[in-house]
Amino acid sequence: MKTFAEFKAIYSLPLSELILRAAEVHKQNRGHSDIQRCALLSIKTGGCPEDCKYCSQSAHYDTPVDRQPLLTVAEVREKAEQAKATGASRFCMGAAWRAPKDGPEFDRVLEMVKEVRKLDMEACVTLGMLSEDQARRLKEAGLTAYNHNLDTSRRHYPEIISTRTYDDRLETLKAVSKAGISVCSGGIVGMGESEDDRLSMLVDLANLETPPESVPINCLMPQRGTPLEMAPSVDSLEIVRLIATARIAFPTSRVRLSAGRDRMNKEMQVLCFLAGADSVFYGDKLLTASNPSASDDAALFRAMGLPEPGALTT
Repeated sequence: MKTFAEFKAIYSLPLSELILRAAEVHKQNRGHSDIQRCALLSIKTGGCPEDCKYCSQSAHYDTPVDRQPLLTVAEVREKAEQAKATGASRFCMGAAWRAPKDGPEFDRVLEMVKEVRKLDMEACVTLGMLSEDQARRLKEAGLTAYNHNLDTSRRHYPEIISTRTYDDRLETLKAVSKAGISVCSGGIVGMGESEDDRLSMLVDLANLETPPESVPINCLMPQRGTPLEMAPSVDSLEIVRLIATARIAFPTSRVRLSAGRDRMNKEMQVLCFLAGADSVFYGDKLLTASNPSASDDAALFRAMGLPEPGALTT
């Protein structure tokens, strides 16, 4: 059983010692040249009944995001082919649902998963809360991973979301694990939480029966019209500390440097990679938020001396 005190002790190490320790864990388990590129596509946009204060797709807020119906299987396959051509090895699909309903649209998502897998790519979806039967059907379709973030700590969670409980999220993670699908779960920093809240979230993830295969660390991208649109940015070194702590806590998992990279300079990103981040989302957009361009990322990876996309491991 992992404890908060353990995580706090690691997080509070002198920064150079923390980064070096995380870098050594990373080197032993994966190596610094193994950075996975993932692509993320919104397959159904806007109109979500949840009230997550950070999300421009919530129907509770007046935001610039237009509602768009579920994409066709052909549209998704085309996007996946484009992503693979630019070096992505995992294709992630997100739908703005509280929970998917059984029927034609869920069946269409199953077909999307099958098409992505035919391209020899990993397939990940995030659809909201899942039943055990839905998780089983996704597994049968070939789903590699399911993303369902805890977002923040149990203590801070009610300040961010009221339409779904923290335990609802944990139940979905249990259903996913039971079906034999890898769990992708992390959080968002910059929503008014404390550093201890961030660590508490990592502790909860570490104490899952099956720890996450990947842990996304997202920096809040304040969206116009949401309650958090004026939220201040987080100190960059706090992000580095969190990534390093996550790397030590989850030595064999992907630690994904997710939303917010377009606000980081290249030196900051390199420091995050040194601290143990080994996955990024590749492409100009993350659902509805901006992301560094593929050309900017290619230049960054060349400067870091990383292999060309086709040579990257998955």
